[in-house]
Amino acid sequence: MTAPTGTGMPVVTVTLNPAIDQTITVEALKPGSVHRAKAVRHNAGGKGVNVASCLADWGVPVVATGLLGAGNAAPFEALFQAKGIADAFLRQPGETRVNIKIADLAANDTTDINLPGLSAEAGALAKVRETVRSLAEPGTLVLLAGSLPEGLSNDAYAVLTAEFAAAGARVVLDSSGAPLAAALASTGALPFCIKPNRHELEDWAGRPLPTDTDLLEAARGLQRRGVAVVVVSLGADGALFVDGTRALHGRLPPVNALSTVGAGDAMVAGLIAAFQQGGDLDEVARLSVAFAAAKLGCFGPNLPDPAIVRSLAAEVVLRWC
Repeated sequence: MTAPTGTGMPVVTVTLNPAIDQTITVEALKPGSVHRAKAVRHNAGGKGVNVASCLADWGVPVVATGLLGAGNAAPFEALFQAKGIADAFLRQPGETRVNIKIADLAANDTTDINLPGLSAEAGALAKVRETVRSLAEPGTLVLLAGSLPEGLSNDAYAVLTAEFAAAGARVVLDSSGAPLAAALASTGALPFCIKPNRHELEDWAGRPLPTDTDLLEAARGLQRRGVAVVVVSLGADGALFVDGTRALHGRLPPVNALSTVGAGDAMVAGLIAAFQQGGDLDEVARLSVAFAAAKLGCFGPNLPDPAIVRSLAAEVVLRWC
């Protein structure tokens, strides 16, 4: 398994509600107490931006689009320029939201506080749709990622998925809650691939899914309805991968994590990179789990050298379900 050379059809990532991630590291988080931060980092973020950043590190050509506040666009512009990501974001008046992430070293976990974002209008969404339509060719991988900004209806992803699929694009959707439910309930085309975590899949199913059998049954149900590939991320336990004929579980042994922020987005990047390479389900599982594990050793939406990712991919343990 080798990283691509950076040639070929670009991936298009769509982030309608991006954010600047402010990660504050503390020794131990104690609610109601005063804390002295050990470190503070600011990264241009949002699911689609994070995925684009990881894909660029792997050598995949990427066009990033969506809605961006003109007042604080500089961190995003710097990221895109540094990584060679084509910037097709529509600038809007105002500032992109800030997401505060408190990294607790003692508990080895992260507490998220997501602030409100910009309000979007139908006209702005129409311009993003035009941008994607101009880029999407048959087979193009288009990622729709993250939450929806205020002003857009919950069926926005359902509408976009149907429109881009009609143009021949393979749509990967990484969202949750009402926007995900609306996209999966659509009478139009469903996404080519989705990647909920256990909680998000339970939220969609409306019931607990405590066992592997429960997860597999829910994923199989979505696959039968028209989602070609269903991936359920399970944190340190890896992920479940289901396509039309097979299902498998992939995982790596626990690794030391500098930052868990964006690990799920890195997994999505690995999925897309494997799809871009024409990989089968084994390769999709290996590369996406390796991307997520490799990201744990990096701050921000970054991957280490591709050789490290390839080494991790070779170590992924696969179990057929």
